[in-house]
Amino acid sequence: MRIDLNAFLSLRNLHSEYFMPFQFISYMFLHANTMHLISNMFGLFIFGPLLEQFWGPKRFLIFYMVTGIGAGVLYSGINYYETMRFEQAVEAYVQDPSPAEFKYILDKKANIDVSRHPDLNSKILDYAENPDSRDYIQWSINQLKSVSQLLSNSQMVGASGAIFGILLAFGMLFPNTVLMLLFPPIPIKAKYFVAIYGLFELFSGIHRASGDNVAHFAHLSGMLVAFILLKIWQKDKRRFY
Repeated sequence: MRIDLNAFLSLRNLHSEYFMPFQFISYMFLHANTMHLISNMFGLFIFGPLLEQFWGPKRFLIFYMVTGIGAGVLYSGINYYETMRFEQAVEAYVQDPSPAEFKYILDKKANIDVSRHPDLNSKILDYAENPDSRDYIQWSINQLKSVSQLLSNSQMVGASGAIFGILLAFGMLFPNTVLMLLFPPIPIKAKYFVAIYGLFELFSGIHRASGDNVAHFAHLSGMLVAFILLKIWQKDKRRFY
């Protein structure tokens, strides 16, 4: 039907005029591409069934939805904060523009790998040769404002938050279960696998490489919500569903 589902079902930045509360649920059922969908559903297929048998269908569904929604809420908060910081950096740049600062903001604040954009890179080099040119300064300001607008309307899709929540739950409830990795093909206990994966996501989120569009903090948010929910359930052992 040629309907762009991402336009209104993906999770929008809280700054965006297109943000709607129901997107905290709908974003979980959309994916960027086939491989994104396959990788998430493979994780659900591997780790989900044992948890569903252990908890029962109702509690498993509650866990899946709560971790997915919670990951979206926490990530939106982080995204909102990062967008505010970018806007502040742009405001500071307008007061004191320079080619080096312009490139730094694009690279570190907006996560844009300038080297992958020949036209932009060439323009920046010209700007560096003419740092006092009003035309280049105004061009750079316009570029940053355009990027700010794009960040304010950013979109997130995928069940990764819920999947990482399931991964953490598996590691906590079945810590000594031995998993056989595909790459490399070595056995590893679930608790170590989850710990290594979590640390990798934390490192990737903090030291985010230019051009990396993976929502690492959404993954960590799903794990955090899962941890909190499991602790609440462990305290309330009288309820079984």
